[in-house]
Amino acid sequence: MNARNLLLVLAALVALAVWQRAHRPIPHAPGEVAPDIPAQTALGGAPRPWRKGDYTIKPLARFSVTARVLSRADYRFDAGAKLVPVDLALGWGRMSDSEVLKDIDISQSGRFYFWHVDTYEKLPIPEREIIESSANMHLIPADRSTQHEIERVRAGDVVSFDGYLVRADAADGSAWISSLTRSDSGAGACELVWVENFSIARRP
Repeated sequence: MNARNLLLVLAALVALAVWQRAHRPIPHAPGEVAPDIPAQTALGGAPRPWRKGDYTIKPLARFSVTARVLSRADYRFDAGAKLVPVDLALGWGRMSDSEVLKDIDISQSGRFYFWHVDTYEKLPIPEREIIESSANMHLIPADRSTQHEIERVRAGDVVSFDGYLVRADAADGSAWISSLTRSDSGAGACELVWVENFSIARRP
């Protein structure tokens, strides 16, 4: 291997090490790190929709949450990637407790969030509580500054953000509509959030 190729290999290894460190989940001691449920409030009057790219955004409810990031998924090539580049699977209450999460496998794929345990006898908390204390949220950054903050997130971070649950209507007639409850699951259960303020509230 000549010197140039060796330098390229070393540079690639350094880049890989940096990427792995940046994406390594952040550990927490046992205990709820995000105990409160998300806050959702009705809108007063009939707020006017606005545009983002090829989408018309209609607010459905005010929304704010502080939660633990269970998983993060980036999207670049699907139909919604320009509107929603990042999904976060979030947990609050006992779904933010490391003692609970160590027995649950978390994953994301195809705009969905999945959880798995070896057997239902090994559920650390009731299934209904898992459903109502976690969610996959599609985040629409209101501006570049907000997008930059979202892009800094790692699994394990405790994040806080607020904005609106929304409906996004595309120019081709398709629509992406947020869930308005935390008690649903499956298709249509994800929150579509217009994020106006975003911060990493806690990183050990």
